[in-house]
Amino acid sequence: MKRGIVLKDDWPGYSLDLFTYPEHYHEDIESVYIPHGVIMNRVERLAHYIMDDFGEHNNIMVLCVLKGGYKFCADLVEFIEVLGRNSNKYLETRVEFIRLKSYLNDQSTEELHIIGSGDLSFLRGKSVLIVEAIVDTGKTMKALLKHVETFEPKMVKVAGLLVKRVPNMTESLTDYVGFEIPNHFVVGYALDYNEYFRDLNHICVITQELGR
Repeated sequence: MKRGIVLKDDWPGYSLDLFTYPEHYHEDIESVYIPHGVIMNRVERLAHYIMDDFGEHNNIMVLCVLKGGYKFCADLVEFIEVLGRNSNKYLETRVEFIRLKSYLNDQSTEELHIIGSGDLSFLRGKSVLIVEAIVDTGKTMKALLKHVETFEPKMVKVAGLLVKRVPNMTESLTDYVGFEIPNHFVVGYALDYNEYFRDLNHICVITQELGR
């Protein structure tokens, strides 16, 4: 459960013919790697886990990492709210947005830069859920967690829709994992390639020609 749904290295995805998607992307994507319906069902399951863990705290501060995390965050929060309305354990959510930069000359570094306001003092004493679309080496998340802890929140958990299996991955930092995937470049569901493909509902693998 800690690893989420594990997609094996040889998983090719589904044929494009089985799903609908913006036709202008036909030459740019190889396969539908994770269909939208599967994504939504898994996000709903993560909402259940979060309700179980955070329910006694009554409210939660959600820290959404932009840009790729906005769809995952929006759907996750909506599921949490729906679950709360249909039970006696309502979890009030407040969402804040941050953008991160943790690379230099295309190389990942330990140094973290928060674009916009770096003052996260509103997290003090709060139960915090960091929502990130994709985690690979874990360096960025490790740096963000270290930064968040300086503001003395009550507790901090991390929800990652995708966690990549990469050789230099640090220890597991993600408490709620949607899918563990091989080290493939994927797009869709707000994940982009040069700002394209964010409007794809499915998570897809781009063609080798485009990825070069």
